[in-house]
Amino acid sequence: MESQRQSKRFLYLYALAVAGGSVAYVPFLTILLPNHVTAFADEGALKLLAQLAFAGAIAASLSNILFGWASDRSGSRRPWIGTGLAFSSLLLPVMHLATTPLHLMILIICWQAALNMMLAPLAAWAGDSVPDSQKGILGGLLAFAPALGALAGALVTVPEIASDGGRLVIIGLLAVAMVTPVLLFSRPVPMPHLSTDADQPDKPLAQRNATRSAVISMWIARLFIQIAEASLFAFLLLWFRSVDRNFSDNDAAIIFAVVMAMAVAATLMIGRWSDRAGQPILPLAICAAIAAFGLLIMAMASGLRLAVTGYALFGLSSGIFLALHSSQTLRVLPKPATRGRDLGLFNLTNTVPSLIMPWLTLAMVPTFGFDALFVLLAELAFAACLILMTMPGGGHISQTRQ
Repeated sequence: MESQRQSKRFLYLYALAVAGGSVAYVPFLTILLPNHVTAFADEGALKLLAQLAFAGAIAASLSNILFGWASDRSGSRRPWIGTGLAFSSLLLPVMHLATTPLHLMILIICWQAALNMMLAPLAAWAGDSVPDSQKGILGGLLAFAPALGALAGALVTVPEIASDGGRLVIIGLLAVAMVTPVLLFSRPVPMPHLSTDADQPDKPLAQRNATRSAVISMWIARLFIQIAEASLFAFLLLWFRSVDRNFSDNDAAIIFAVVMAMAVAATLMIGRWSDRAGQPILPLAICAAIAAFGLLIMAMASGLRLAVTGYALFGLSSGIFLALHSSQTLRVLPKPATRGRDLGLFNLTNTVPSLIMPWLTLAMVPTFGFDALFVLLAELAFAACLILMTMPGGGHISQTRQ
């Protein structure tokens, strides 16, 4: 029954926990890891980063599906979330002790597995607990995740706040402080109707095919946007420094944090509107188009001001897109019994680009420059816009639970 609504307590604590997951990896992968790699592989930093991204993405892909499936089978999400939080937070500070690329790669693989032991069941828990009528506002609240992840990056890179190892300890403690409350105090309103199979065999074939087609469209559109995200995620700092040699890691963290903070307010507003207007897909298509425009500006940027402007447009629109997409994906998944596993398959849109794009970046940038890469990414973002605008239902996804 869609008339039943989830409590604000759960929604807020859940959003805080998802933000804690973002804090657990964003500052490390975007800033601290590149700095650590540069420290002992200066000339080969770009290649080593690509190798680490490749190995980490494989570990994240497999473990997300595995632990999503395990939480489906066990019928409980909390124990997996808590265990993954504990192991990932303990492994993070150990990264600083790695002195060779092999040691660092092994630690990253283990850390990614532990991190996804937490993230996979956490994502599925929203599908168990949040009805379709609140998925827009859920998407708005999820926008806090990258914003707080970026803010944590800005905090830990403040000069002299801590040693490199101390920064990793701070990140781990922040993640624990943000995820633990939802495990202990959230008390979600039971939503048994969200565990009812929406893809029953007695439904008309056309309706079941439309549902599957919508799932595929949502998957491909997110993949295209995530390819652009993955290309910038690890190499953004290096690109800014190619535009301005004096650009610092703290400068990158501050810009990242400001853009993500702007995305929070915008996503909350757009999410509320999409719930009320019954238009869950239209904002995604518009954001994909704006992301393409921002990437084209980045391709043309010859100075820092235009570079920051282009990135701000891309970062803002893609941040809104990914937050809203994460919640609206729960609307189209047809089988609650395999929700964790299916979200793990959707998570491939996050990890597969990390397998592909580092190598494409290495192949393209030395020969053609970052501008050619950004043009290619803009084409993918525009393709995502077209896919969403033409998906079944014309942007009006019907309620999956009645």
